[in-house]
This record gives sequence, C-alpha cells and structure tokens, in this order.
Amino acid sequence: MNRIYADHAATTPMLPEVTAVMIDVMEKTYGNPSSIHQTGRAARKILDDARTLIASKLGVHFNEIHFTSGGTEADNLAIFGTADAMKHKGRHIITTAVEHHAVLHPCQELEKRGFEVTYLNVDKSGRISTADLAASLREDTILVTVMYGNNESGSIQPIKEIGALLKEHQAVFHTDAVQAFGLADINVNEEGIDLLSVSSHKINGPKGAGFLFIKNGTPHHATVFGGEQERKKRAGTENLAAISGFAEAVKFAFDSKDKKTADLVTIKQTLINQLKQSDVHFEVNGSLEHSLPHVVNLSIPGAEIESLLINLDLEGIDASSGSACTAGSVEPSHVLAAMFGADSEKLFNSVRFSFGYGNTAEDAVYIAKSLKKITDRF
Repeated sequence: MNRIYADHAATTPMLPEVTAVMIDVMEKTYGNPSSIHQTGRAARKILDDARTLIASKLGVHFNEIHFTSGGTEADNLAIFGTADAMKHKGRHIITTAVEHHAVLHPCQELEKRGFEVTYLNVDKSGRISTADLAASLREDTILVTVMYGNNESGSIQPIKEIGALLKEHQAVFHTDAVQAFGLADINVNEEGIDLLSVSSHKINGPKGAGFLFIKNGTPHHATVFGGEQERKKRAGTENLAAISGFAEAVKFAFDSKDKKTADLVTIKQTLINQLKQSDVHFEVNGSLEHSLPHVVNLSIPGAEIESLLINLDLEGIDASSGSACTAGSVEPSHVLAAMFGADSEKLFNSVRFSFGYGNTAEDAVYIAKSLKKITDRF
C-alpha cells in the first residue's frame, strides 16, 4: 500500500537536496565555527552563508537572524528574552487562546513569576479581533505575541493590522510563524514585526534547527548563557549540519513558493469539492478566506476522532486530530475549544489534513473516497 502523508503541519519529509547538503557538511566540515584556524573558518563560512541566505529571503539584516534548535526554543527565546528586557517598563503581556503550547506555556510560566497575561478569544473562524486587542492594550503592556497562522485550524491572524496598532506603543510584537514561513507573504517591515519564530522541519528541512528574527534595536536579553554564539543571544556551538540543511530547505521553499502555494490550494479545494460530491457530511473548522494553503480542519458529525484516525490509518492515510505536540493526550484541542466552546462536539469529531511536498490532487480524491467509505460505516 502506498501511504498518503497528510500531516505536514506536524512535520515534513526532508528533501533529497537537504539530505545531500547535510551529509556533505557532516563528512567534510567538522570544525567549530568559533575556532579561528582554517578548519573552523570553513565551518564559519557555511554558517555565515546560511544566515545570509535566510536573511535575504526574509528581507532582513544578516545579524538579525539567530539560530536555535527549532520553533519551541525560538518562541521561548522571544518571550522570556523580551519579558526580562522590558520588565522595568511593565509586566503585562497579550497573547491569544489559540497559540501553540510553545507560546502558551512560557506565558503561563511568566504568570507564576508575577507577570499578567491577557489571552484574547477568537471567533469561529479562529481569528482574533483587533478591536479586542486594542481594548486590552495598557501602558504597561510590554509584549504582544500572536501566531501568524494556526497549526490546527490554518487560520491566519490579522498580523499587519496588529503591527499598525502597536506602531506607537512600547510593546514588542512577536509572531510564531512556524506554519506560515515559506508559504505566506511575510514582510516583517511592512507588518511591524519585531520578533519572528521559524522551524526547519516544517519546511522540508531537518529537525533540530530553527531561528528567531530579532529586529535590530528590539529590547531583548539572552536566556541561554555560555559562549558568545548568535550575537550572545543563544550560547552553544551551532548545529552546523542541520543549519546548512535548513538553509537549503529555505532556498527551495522560496524558489518554489508561488507554485507550491497554488498546488496546495488546489489539493485542499479538491478535497472539499470531492467530499461534497460524495455527499459526505462535514464542516470546515476555520476560515478558508484567511487560511494557510496547506491546512484544512474538518468536523465530521457522527464520527469519533480516535476511530476515525485509526480507520484512515488502515486506508493508508496519515492525518491528525491537531497539534503533534499533544498527540496521545486525552485533552481536547484548546484551539477548537476557543473557537467553538468547551462543550462543542467538534472537539471530538474533527480531523486535520495538512499537505505538502509529495502530495497531489489525486491524494485528495483518495482521501475523500476513503472518508466516504468510513463515514458510511459509522
């Protein structure tokens, strides 16, 4: 059976070009980028080239890219680093109820340390209201952290409007762009973004690499101490092989961005159209208008999520009930709970399909036919 991998929001397969670059670095460039001898300088060049390439794709300065071990560390570095740097100006933080746990849990930890956090609600499309954000802003607000595109619903937040709202405010603006980077048209300058988190393994790169963009002049303190790597923001010898693979994945993502986005929209729309033609009862959770091209979350009335996922697995389809970081948890999705209420049946009958490299419209047709077969049995 040829399996269909439709869980790219959880992680993505590495591109052959990425693997080749990493193997070459591991075999030939073993030096420490901080060493001044020739072997170290060769490693430093690879690190500098990767940083330069990523900065150019994002349209930012070379020294504004700080490599991390992934999106979770980038989020933690952004939140704790800003809170520490800005605490003399206030202790109020604003975020949303639908953030990834890599943002929610640091915010909850800061509450234990005496900070106050406002969690903005979302509507049924999964988006916040900028009016609610404006009403929540205070003189002592020091950080606003709102994810660019949601990993469960796919909903894109009004980032540009938020940036404009904060333009004359002291608050630092951070966005978790792990799902959006390489797909959405991100412009940190036009959108007023001060901090932006990205992960390699969501764009066909290796696990264990990511970065935090820190706009020059943004108040921010280090959270990991030791050496002077990453402009003293994140100590520790850089994961050179993973970073080199990450850079190759970024290059591929941006070179193929327009075509890839169009293909993903086609796949997602094919799935929805085929389900309608097959008379499968479903509802889209979230906004198709303001949505990432690769994620679609569907509520299947009468289904039970664990049984649905098992049946999809037996049909050769890899899908998810939401965030991979909570897989196996008995807790319902906090994202769907924020969108529809804690008592909604959608928390227990919704499935997420997320597409990417290797998927085709034919895959979407097969998924729809399989769902028809499964739901008929239900």
